Amino acid sequence: MEVQAPPGTTVGFVKQDWHPFLPKFSIQGADGQTLLRLEGPCFACNCCGDVNFELKGKDSDQSIGRISKQWSGLLKEVFTDTDNFGIQFPMDLDVKIKAVLMGACFLIDFMFFEKVGEANQRSSVFS
Repeated sequence: MEVQAPPGTTVGFVKQDWHPFLPKFSIQGADGQTLLRLEGPCFACNCCGDVNFELKGKDSDQSIGRISKQWSGLLKEVFTDTDNFGIQFPMDLDVKIKAVLMGACFLIDFMFFEKVGEANQRSSVFS
């Protein structure tokens, strides 16, 4: 996914990396170089808890932040399609990469937490 700000000016990309079980994404700068990685859980199911997509350095397994789909309570989760997300990242991160992380948050919401089709099924890493 290409992130532009303002429209017409590319600030970065979110690229899905293939993995057989885990949702993985590369956060890239405007030049296409991978700067950060996002790794999600095997099943993006929020049964009574938050779903965290860990933000990691390009070559490190240490978590430096996360994008979280936050648990909103049983009634809101069952009877509405609204979601609450939180993004945590280092304070000194470039503002353009912060914008790309906002785009990644929207992408994660659409890929894993929005209902799809008439069957109201949610997408997963397997579909």
